[in-house]
Amino acid sequence: MASASASALLRASRARLFSPSLCSRAFPSASSPKPSSLSFVSTYRSLSASSAFRSTTRWSHGVGWRSPLSLRAQIRAVAPAIERLHRKFSSMAAENPFKENLTSLPKPGGGEFGKYYSLPSLNDPRIDKLPYSIRILLESAIRNCDNFQVKKEDVEKIIDWENSSPKQVEIPFKPARVLLQDFTGVPAVVDLACMRDAMNKLGSDSNKINPLVPVDLVIDHSVQVDVARSENAVQANMELEFQRNKERFAFLKWGSNAFQNMLVVPPGSGIVHQVNLEYLGRVVFNTSGLLYPDSVVGTDSHTTMIDGLGVAGWGVGGIEAEAAMLGQPMSMVLPGVVGFKLSGKLRNGVTATDLVLTVTQMLRKHGVVGKFVEFYGDGMEELSLADRATIANMSPEYGATMGFFPVDHVTLQYLKLTGRSDETVSMIEAYLRANKMFVDYNEPQQERVYSSYLQLDLADVEPCISGPKRPHDRVPLKEMKSDWHACLDNKVGFKGFAIPKEAQDKVAKFSFHGQPAELKHGSVVIAAITSCTNTSNPSVMLGAALVAKKACELGLQVKPWVKTSLAPGSGVVTKYLLKSGLQPYLNQQGFHIVGYGCTTCIGNSGDLDESVSAAISENDIVAAAVLSGNRNFEGRVHPLTRANYLASPPLVVAYALAGTVDIDFEKDPIGKGKDGKDVYFRDIWPSTEEIAEVVQSSVLPDMFKSTYESITKGNPMWNQLSVPDGTLYSWDPKSTYIHEPPYFKNMTMDPPGAHGVKDAYCLLNFGDSITTDHISPAGSIHKDSPAAKYLLERGVDRKDFNSYGSRRGNDEVMARGTFANIRLVNKLLNGEVGPKTVHIPTGEKLYVFDAAERYKSAGQDTIVLAGAEYGSGSSRDWAAKGPMLLGVKAVIAKSFERIHRSNLVGMGIIPLCFKAGEDADSLGLTGHERYSIDLPSNISEIRPGQDVTVTTDSGKSFTCTVRFDTEVELAYFNHGGILPYVIRNLIKQ
Repeated sequence: MASASASALLRASRARLFSPSLCSRAFPSASSPKPSSLSFVSTYRSLSASSAFRSTTRWSHGVGWRSPLSLRAQIRAVAPAIERLHRKFSSMAAENPFKENLTSLPKPGGGEFGKYYSLPSLNDPRIDKLPYSIRILLESAIRNCDNFQVKKEDVEKIIDWENSSPKQVEIPFKPARVLLQDFTGVPAVVDLACMRDAMNKLGSDSNKINPLVPVDLVIDHSVQVDVARSENAVQANMELEFQRNKERFAFLKWGSNAFQNMLVVPPGSGIVHQVNLEYLGRVVFNTSGLLYPDSVVGTDSHTTMIDGLGVAGWGVGGIEAEAAMLGQPMSMVLPGVVGFKLSGKLRNGVTATDLVLTVTQMLRKHGVVGKFVEFYGDGMEELSLADRATIANMSPEYGATMGFFPVDHVTLQYLKLTGRSDETVSMIEAYLRANKMFVDYNEPQQERVYSSYLQLDLADVEPCISGPKRPHDRVPLKEMKSDWHACLDNKVGFKGFAIPKEAQDKVAKFSFHGQPAELKHGSVVIAAITSCTNTSNPSVMLGAALVAKKACELGLQVKPWVKTSLAPGSGVVTKYLLKSGLQPYLNQQGFHIVGYGCTTCIGNSGDLDESVSAAISENDIVAAAVLSGNRNFEGRVHPLTRANYLASPPLVVAYALAGTVDIDFEKDPIGKGKDGKDVYFRDIWPSTEEIAEVVQSSVLPDMFKSTYESITKGNPMWNQLSVPDGTLYSWDPKSTYIHEPPYFKNMTMDPPGAHGVKDAYCLLNFGDSITTDHISPAGSIHKDSPAAKYLLERGVDRKDFNSYGSRRGNDEVMARGTFANIRLVNKLLNGEVGPKTVHIPTGEKLYVFDAAERYKSAGQDTIVLAGAEYGSGSSRDWAAKGPMLLGVKAVIAKSFERIHRSNLVGMGIIPLCFKAGEDADSLGLTGHERYSIDLPSNISEIRPGQDVTVTTDSGKSFTCTVRFDTEVELAYFNHGGILPYVIRNLIKQ
């Protein structure tokens, strides 16, 4: 066998011989200049000096070195030998060093379920103290170890997690599958199709662009609440959804046929995370007899909901997900794990939503960005699987990568309830018990080590809501009225609207379809039972229905100008609401089912009635939306609802009945009953026992089985879609939905290399908490925006604009929609709110896109200044793609949200952090300066997390930290982004 040093020498030599730059010089075209032979001479001498090389090739050493032509001939002659030797060493490296840990898992009645990589067989006592979430990373590293993509040293880092995680060490991770929704899925499939074209143009096999792991794409983000308060709402909204999105849906249907290993769940089936929980989640895979834990990354930040099922999952950028589909390991920093101990039991009348809002506030205060949170303790047994999923769902809101609940008997019961077979559940339990990944609360619990600890007695949780502008701004229900009045008084901010005292009692009277109506500050105009966060939980859904029933019986009625809606996360919800006999009461209060998708939670709330919109706008009313969603950033739910509160579904119904958030539910009546007497909150609120009884009698396993047996069959509108054949997509240059992006237009095999920034202008200067909604809105396209102008010029009527989210397959629209949020606050505009900026050279106020185009046409780079938590919110890859297309070269911020920072790196944008205690204001930066960032042009001279100097033309200079966090991210930057990196590597293979 060749020595290790010889092997290393060969790999280095081969890399030099077949690097793009050397290959192009070794085999030039007729017009290419003559190559230099120096690199080949040194490589040849190194190879020929190796005994390993001499013993494994038959190369004659009599060939002379007299001319470059003879040199090229030698390279051609030796290439097959080098390839054979490379394959030999590659196969040696690919052999898993842990193959002796492959163990059979016996079936209880004889035979075996399959084989698995056994953690106990490692005989390492450190494993017993590892958090369960880290054990999943460990198993993945052992199973995928090839000493190339995943090395034995990586396995040791994870085993030694207690010591290595504080050091911010890097590890590779290969998820078992990838999850997409249509808003992020369309651009992902567009990128894959475009990558196939790029492979084809570069002379390689385009079919190399195929998912190597299962990819599930659920179409759920396109349905809007155009029709509400109607028995026909579901059908009407679906017809409108198909009218608007026929082209997108046909493209996704093409993708499901053109790409292997890709499942597309048609529209009208449910919300991606609820479908994942109830149907797609495997918990344990059995692939050709090899057992391993399910794990998933998704192009939606709330992918974390599956953590409630004991499946490790989190959101990533679309570009990272595409690389994972194509077999690239994800590079991640080995995270710290916060142990969150739950004890006690929720009090009567307290919901899982109250619990998750409390947990969100606690963890946000504790600080868990970039960390896993793992829940444990006696209180776990008091939480249903749906309760756990609700808490896991909001991991992005409390800032964690994951909120993980290990598998226990509650998980197994849920798997049976949702229609998983007895044999599958038996296999899951046997595997997890054998591999020390199962929690049995009937057995003594071995102490695990966590990075830090939190504790909550469930009995301390009280009814609450969160808002008016951030999910972690929790307000106890008993304090809501006083908090609301404080918000009216406070200066404009996350907890303030700055309404003058004399204007706080304003009443806006108007006519609603001939009926007298009025709005005040705090009037509820949208009440939506929405979002997988809550619609996946039968206890709060049936609790809402019981509130509606009690209200109907007492004679209360929601005002007709409140836009009410119910959007279940799966068809199962409809079945148990009908089974319980409670759906008619929801209908009576206006909560008719409007569709099966995300709807209001992502801003697809549809238009308000014109009379309501006019009353709000003309009187500057701070109108409110109350929704059972997970995000309430200003401008997200609806442009006209400045106050947005997250609440449990029962509270959504209660606030709809009250018609205002300016109410103390403990003291103030909700309204008058049919007997003329005051009705209070306590009169309509169901007990925990009432809810449990209805859940027990109404939620049945057959409902899940019948719903998901037919889920991929679609509906008539989906089945009638015609799609083109072929593995390469035929781009339509006239399409305003699907457009070939320019990412690989001038791509060659030579990476562009590292670069700094020279004399860049500041495109925008932001404060704290700029979300991906601010950067790349998903909602409606404003009639005067650059995107609207583009669509109108191409013959699209205003009524057919659809939303930004629906047009993410068209880079022209999305570039124009970047920084197009109407609530954008840009310091360059001195307090003016809106999607504009100042073009520094001329001083003109322009739409951000128009200013960026001016800079680009003049050959001038731009940067963005920002405060803390830049890029928080949805895992929106267009929040990085858009700035890249606008010419932004770097973002300098106090801190970044995890996924967004990764997305910036993936698109070749430099993320920089101010040093602790500094920001643009403290450094005296106004954004009118020109900025230069001193980065070496040689990537080998840049280290992850190193400091660099930023200088301005005003003479100021300051130090920032480059947020390339791993060596792999540096490689992406060197290649101009993650996708060019993947293409070049696939071609080399």
